[in-house]
Amino acid sequence: MARPVKKTPEEWRKEILNAAQSLFISKGYEETSISDIMDMAGGAKGMFYRCFGSKEDVMYTLGNQLFFGNNPFDAVKGRNDLNGLQKIRSLLVLNQSDDKRNHLNMQAVPILRDPHILAVAVEENRRVLTPLWLELLEEGKNDGSIKTEYARELSELLPLINFWLMPTVFPATEEELHHKYRFVMEMLEHMGLPIFDDEAVSFTEKFINDISQKGGNET
Repeated sequence: MARPVKKTPEEWRKEILNAAQSLFISKGYEETSISDIMDMAGGAKGMFYRCFGSKEDVMYTLGNQLFFGNNPFDAVKGRNDLNGLQKIRSLLVLNQSDDKRNHLNMQAVPILRDPHILAVAVEENRRVLTPLWLELLEEGKNDGSIKTEYARELSELLPLINFWLMPTVFPATEEELHHKYRFVMEMLEHMGLPIFDDEAVSFTEKFINDISQKGGNET
């Protein structure tokens, strides 16, 4: 009788991530337990803790996996038919039209109440996104499509805007979120970065509606 083939730790990580992603999207993050994940992955609960420290760690890993597996910055970087500003507008639409990533992001909204998780998310955005934003902003300055004196400052600010719009981080009603978004659009345009065209506005309005329905707007 053939002996069962043991999975490597890396294979278990993949199984757990696949199960967690499916459950987070179908059931929701808060409604999914570690036992649920391991039942779907086909392993004991102890195996989960050999691979991940917590359910939050799984969510964080999935977010990175989805971003780097379909990085909108990479998608526009080699587009010789677009100037710097057009590349930024295009990547915003690409990012916001990724349904799987958006679904997972919606599930992540409640856990940002945890200050430790929020700090990790902010640091990761700063580490990964700020250099990518700066590269595109400098490209736009060089080709004349972006006219700003604040490329470096904007590259540090842009990764933080989504956190400011999260009602679990800064409590706000849906009406207040729309008002904050209009402020962001006007502020960036004043700084020489008019990145929100009609398509980007449409996606962002939907994002605001979705996070408002997700809850977390307690004041």
